[in-house]
Amino acid sequence: MSEPFRIGMIGYGFMGRAHTNAYKRVGDFFSDLALRPVLQAACGRKADAVKAFADGWGYASCETDWRQLVARDDIDAVDICVPNNMHKEIAIAAAAANKMILCEKPLAMDVAEGEQMCQAVESAGVANMVWYNYRRIPAVTLAKALIDEGRLGKIFHFRTNFLQDWTISGEVPQGGAGTWRLDSSAAGSGVTGDLLAHCIDTALWLNGSIADVSAMTETFVTERLHAETGEVQPVGIDDACTFMCHFKNESLGLFESTRYARGHKALYTFEINGERGSLRWDLHDLNRLEFFDYTDDSLVRGWRSIHVTEGEMPYMDRWWVPGLSIGYEHSFVHQVADFLKGLETGEPSQPDFRSALETQSVCDAVLKSADSKAWVSVA
Repeated sequence: MSEPFRIGMIGYGFMGRAHTNAYKRVGDFFSDLALRPVLQAACGRKADAVKAFADGWGYASCETDWRQLVARDDIDAVDICVPNNMHKEIAIAAAAANKMILCEKPLAMDVAEGEQMCQAVESAGVANMVWYNYRRIPAVTLAKALIDEGRLGKIFHFRTNFLQDWTISGEVPQGGAGTWRLDSSAAGSGVTGDLLAHCIDTALWLNGSIADVSAMTETFVTERLHAETGEVQPVGIDDACTFMCHFKNESLGLFESTRYARGHKALYTFEINGERGSLRWDLHDLNRLEFFDYTDDSLVRGWRSIHVTEGEMPYMDRWWVPGLSIGYEHSFVHQVADFLKGLETGEPSQPDFRSALETQSVCDAVLKSADSKAWVSVA
């Protein structure tokens, strides 16, 4: 008999919908889980909008004050899907109320806030996780398995990018519900915390810790209309960021992200080069992992394209027959399944707050390096 796992969702935008979809689907495909998510309450500041979300997605109730939601006895876990500047306060309050916490990325506005969040959940002893969902795309998880098996040997290079083009126009506002990511007071940073944080988390998971960074950032549109105040205000976020780094395993890293790459909506790629082979992956073809194995016979040596849909590949035994693809939304389903399984086994699901703090440390070092125009060590 499965037990209910009652969710309190704070925020109902894009990520709130992605997470809710995962809660609704996970029990259908991971039927062996002892815990089953129950959509207990949704929370947002606008009563009509949050009620429409709750009714449409199947939440039993709604709140307009996140403090009321956190205080409820019928909530087991709080899911934080609000702008970055609210993560710390909600997470610390939820931990004090003995709630489990699933928090959107990045963890916090900076390392100092992130450390406070880590201390809160660790002192309270509550389970916690950060939604770096790209780890759970089967092709990326397979890349991790191949690296851990030693298929690439010693790693020399890790290069990655995340490119978009949606803010090129100076007419795009900053602030407000739709464009808070362009407001530094809500987001903390621009592409560094929004896009490169995903690249950094994946890189740390696949290739280990980063020792130091040398970065440059650029803000191409320096003033924008604020959606809430109606005033033209300076832009404080980075529109583009590129950085080099040394990993602690002595490999070199190259990271690039921008919202000014015309023609790219969400181009996320990585390539890893080692002494015995290489791997590369592209979000636009997310079910494929490309693999070059130098140990192959020279007559047939070359890049192979692995369609990651076979039942023995990560997560794929839960879905369809070989050859049929899954999508972006399934990575969230996998993350919920792993979190719930971790509660059963006592093995915390990753990345937890402490693990995500390492990504935050790299982001902080990147911004510090760009400001000082010098190499900066990662704390």
